[in-house]
Amino acid sequence: MEVVKSGTKKTLLVGATENPSRYAFLAAQMLHERGFDFVPIGIKKGKVFGKEILNLRDKPNLKDIHTITLYIGPENQLEWIDYLISLHPSRIIFNPGTENPQFYAQAKEAGIEVLPACNLVMLSTGQF
Repeated sequence: MEVVKSGTKKTLLVGATENPSRYAFLAAQMLHERGFDFVPIGIKKGKVFGKEILNLRDKPNLKDIHTITLYIGPENQLEWIDYLISLHPSRIIFNPGTENPQFYAQAKEAGIEVLPACNLVMLSTGQF
């Protein structure tokens, strides 16, 4: 697993929310506190740590995404798989509850590292 220094690699946080009781919010908070550049994207408008949550439905043209971290369940991923793969990230983190063998296979075929892991644990233990 590649060790990434904070601030050097952009992370797309899929399923971003303003709701502080959600794991996606906690991930945004930890990324922010540790100095990682992140882009929040979801289907609900709002802001997290000064960043506007981009509309996933718009499939924005994003560049230089190193990591995608998922906070949407497999039942809500299907329509976004091709878009997310088209961003050419180095890795996709499938947080607990987001595991999806179909998405794994497509990502691996595209040369993307697949990590069924917890982003919060990775950040807490310096494995991000």
